Amino acid sequence: MTAPVEDPIAAVAHPDPYPYYADLLAHRPLYRDETLGLWVASSAAAVTAALTSELGRVRPPGEPVPKALLGSPAAEIFGRLIRMNDGPGHCPFNRAVAATLESIATARAAMASRGWAKALLARTASSLGDFAFDLPVYVVASLLGVPEARVPDTALWMGDFVRGISARSGPEQIERGKIAAGHLLEQFRALLADVERMPPESAFAILAREAVHLGGGAGADVIVANGIGFMSQTPEATAGLIGNTLVTLARDPHALEGVRVDSGLLDGVVQEVLRFDPPVHNTRRFLARSGHIGGQAMQEGDAVLIVLAAANRDPAANLDPMRFDPKRSERRTFTFGVGSHACPGATLAATIARAGVEQVLHSGYDLTPLAGSVSYRPSANVRIPLMR
Repeated sequence: MTAPVEDPIAAVAHPDPYPYYADLLAHRPLYRDETLGLWVASSAAAVTAALTSELGRVRPPGEPVPKALLGSPAAEIFGRLIRMNDGPGHCPFNRAVAATLESIATARAAMASRGWAKALLARTASSLGDFAFDLPVYVVASLLGVPEARVPDTALWMGDFVRGISARSGPEQIERGKIAAGHLLEQFRALLADVERMPPESAFAILAREAVHLGGGAGADVIVANGIGFMSQTPEATAGLIGNTLVTLARDPHALEGVRVDSGLLDGVVQEVLRFDPPVHNTRRFLARSGHIGGQAMQEGDAVLIVLAAANRDPAANLDPMRFDPKRSERRTFTFGVGSHACPGATLAATIARAGVEQVLHSGYDLTPLAGSVSYRPSANVRIPLMR
């Protein structure tokens, strides 16, 4: 018998957290969890209120960079990531980041994704788990303009960097992340120094140009950090989307047969997985001052755990939310957030995941093991199935 869900953080890696989320929606859509020491928002209304409130910040006001990273190359990157900052500098440069992502043609991203998916799966030692993590970094690095010969090293560094900045990292992982951050900074500073020679369609060259026009005078360090940031947002969320899509297909023979016959149906499948079993289950906001969110009085310094995966299944947002329906109309998905910090990379992530899943199916992988009990990587917010 599966153990019950203990709390909304433990729910992320639980085999089936959705009955627990349904209970939150029905009885505690916005409540104070004294054990965790934070507020928990789960309904569509509460999640929207928390994500759009002017009281909230993406980092604790007194700790803009995790203390364990201070004084390291990892802190140089983390502290300048636009997604980790609020205030006057956020909106102008955020527009530059969004404009860069919008400039990446879906057809170009799809072609790069298919090419790298085929190449990575051809590796005899590559497991589905490694493939799911590697593919998004290889694709985004290529789109940014990293030379093909440098992409494998970039992917290794990015893996170490992402693990090193995780809230659950141990001392050894943190140190490896700091070293990897140094390599990434060196590489992207070199790219920026030679940006005029990069192909004009390279996303990093576009980011550099957009930073001049829209970025509010962003300096080289900000451009470099956010070039790296395009990749650092990619591995876990897209790996989770690839994995959760494969698990969903393995457990739904009708959907699996449908996409085998018509791969065009995969677009709807991926979009529904983003709602039904998303890779990112929660995010947080930290109150910069006291006030009300969702009708609840909160104090300066309070933290709010925003359960995106629960809001996706709120009947007020999606009719018959427990049903997996790739053809669902008027789908509302909170996975990429709402408000000023909504992730602008939704289309790119879905494009990469679709190509990855399609190539896995074409390669003849047996998905049967994913139809049974699946374990998930320990995480406080990202749901990633363990796959061999």
